[in-house]
Amino acid sequence: MNPSLARLQNLFGDNAAMVRALVGPLFVVIVLSMMVLPLPGFVLDVAFTFNIAMALMVMMVAANMVRPLDFSAFPSVLLVTTLLRLSLNVASTRVVLMEGHTGPGAAGKVIESFGHFLIGGNFAVGLIVFAILVVINFIVVTKGAERIAEVGARFALDAMPGKQMAIDADLNAGLINEDEAKKRRAEVSEEADFFGSMDGASKYVRGDAIAGLLILFINLVGGFIIGVVQHGLTASEAANSYVLLAVGDALVAQIPALLVSVAAAMVVSRVGKGTDIGSQVRKQVFGSPTSLGLTAGVIGLIGVIPGMPNLVFLLIAAGTGALAWKAHQAELKAKAAPAPAPGAPGAAGGPGAEAAPTNVEASWDDLVPVDTLSLEVGYRLIALVDKERKGDLLGRIKGVRKKFAQDVGFLPPPVHIRDNLELKPSMYRVSLRGAVVGEAEAFPGMLLAINPGGATQQLIGTKTTDPAFGLPATWIDERQREVAQMAGFTVVDCSTVVATHLSHLMQVHAAKLLGRVEVQNLVEHVTKLAPKLIEDVIPKMVGIATVQKVLQLLLEEGVHIRDMRSIVECMAEHAAVVTDPTELARRIRVHLAPAIVQQIYGGTRELDVIALDPELERLVTQALTSPHGAALDPGVAESITRGAADTSRQQEELGVPACLLVPDLIRAPMARLLRRAAPRLKVLAHSEIPDTHTIRIGSIIGGTA
Repeated sequence: MNPSLARLQNLFGDNAAMVRALVGPLFVVIVLSMMVLPLPGFVLDVAFTFNIAMALMVMMVAANMVRPLDFSAFPSVLLVTTLLRLSLNVASTRVVLMEGHTGPGAAGKVIESFGHFLIGGNFAVGLIVFAILVVINFIVVTKGAERIAEVGARFALDAMPGKQMAIDADLNAGLINEDEAKKRRAEVSEEADFFGSMDGASKYVRGDAIAGLLILFINLVGGFIIGVVQHGLTASEAANSYVLLAVGDALVAQIPALLVSVAAAMVVSRVGKGTDIGSQVRKQVFGSPTSLGLTAGVIGLIGVIPGMPNLVFLLIAAGTGALAWKAHQAELKAKAAPAPAPGAPGAAGGPGAEAAPTNVEASWDDLVPVDTLSLEVGYRLIALVDKERKGDLLGRIKGVRKKFAQDVGFLPPPVHIRDNLELKPSMYRVSLRGAVVGEAEAFPGMLLAINPGGATQQLIGTKTTDPAFGLPATWIDERQREVAQMAGFTVVDCSTVVATHLSHLMQVHAAKLLGRVEVQNLVEHVTKLAPKLIEDVIPKMVGIATVQKVLQLLLEEGVHIRDMRSIVECMAEHAAVVTDPTELARRIRVHLAPAIVQQIYGGTRELDVIALDPELERLVTQALTSPHGAALDPGVAESITRGAADTSRQQEELGVPACLLVPDLIRAPMARLLRRAAPRLKVLAHSEIPDTHTIRIGSIIGGTA
């Protein structure tokens, strides 16, 4: 390309961009100049027509938008259109007062036409019509829009932190990437700014209505006095000229004002993001055959009453009935259209598949998020969740979630239940974030007799194990219930088996259930109880990610987090010097020691504990606290895990809680080492024993490999 031509194109491109940037400021300057510069009648006609067209355009854009942010420039447009109307009012007032004595056409053809065509040249009728328009605009539309904008701004600002945290949660969960997170954060900020601007911009409409009243009054009084005193007109002549011009001027300005007010009301009252307002109204108002049919019936009954305008009512009833029939046929058609079976015409791989629109572009809507907690059931267990078949599993699961929240201290995510034909008919499966954490079989109509340890009688049925705790059990029929109970068995029904297993898995995996969303909801809940405490600590002193990690560390070892106030107070006490979540969790455990001990032993003051052999304890302490890195001999580790499992089982058989007492330095690594070999074994540090309790060593784990 020729360098000169390229420079010329760049010059024109830069000039075009500059002109576009100056259009807005120049338009505002022109609008404001109309307040001080005298304008001829033809220019006023053009400006008034442009004002009406602009108002119509704004209302059409507001009616066709899908969401409020699609018209984010509306507050600025509202300001400019209000200034335009006020400038035209001032310009027309100047012309009316200066040239009104020459006749009704002094201020241009538009004002004259409004004065004659709309109100028939009768200024009294014009005053009444103007008053009605002002009442509609000022009292009905503007007042409602102003209130909606105020409440919308308040709610948008209040919801902004929650929306930001939800975006962070989706980002941390991997549901969205960083670019999408930035886009969503920008949308949240823009939405809050938009509603805040609309709250202030709605005052423009209110002020415009008041200004219209004052300008009309000034034109009426001032024009009448000028016509009579300065130009020697009679009272009737002055009224015929000045008052008619003033009313026409007021109507010319009030009609666009009403259109813009309606547009503002449509913008702030917009609900939903899927379709425009017209589609919403058509679907929700005229899409219900029942409502349309009842309306047609009532209007038809009124239409047959003697003395009523029968023809009009019957015509409206017939039209409404036709709409009801059409909506009913559309519903039947939608219900009767089955999904094409494989191999059927139009189905994938079937005849006519080439003509079907199967080549649809993939979208993010095709990506189904993984459920945090899900329960899949075989087809024989569907009756357990079917209310029509009196299935009570859904109610039991609600009770499980409520009990979990009361015991553990946070509300777990909902359990998504669905059928899975790939499972055995009587099998169910529990998944956590897409990974299977438990599965078993349950037989509807039968009972599970669980042997808690003392029953010796043999029952007739299918031998199995309790899926929750691994105890020996037998599936029996209803007739053996009393026999099994008298023999010392614990007898439960099928729904209880599934619900108990789910509850146990939720307790075991409580730390994994506590995601970022649950932590945010928990913090918001505690904020209602202790707002000042949370405000000072989270996130000023401790970030939400650190809070989540600390709570997960506590839950991993079975420590309940119901006492969030004490946990946050302990964080506030140590956060200034401790940033490591593991160390914070250790100090919180010491702070919660009485509650932890009570959770394990109940109200007992003498604690029967398990201890390590002193020589073994010294060896383990040296290995796990070495400055060169923690390294425990595999043989020693195996000996400890085997001894801990055996001792834990012996303690449980004696009816005593299995709890290992070790020095503070090795408590955390010992808990991690023994978690898989002896899941019910609790590990306490010396500093976690309250001064009000005493200890008694009941068992010792000793010996080395």
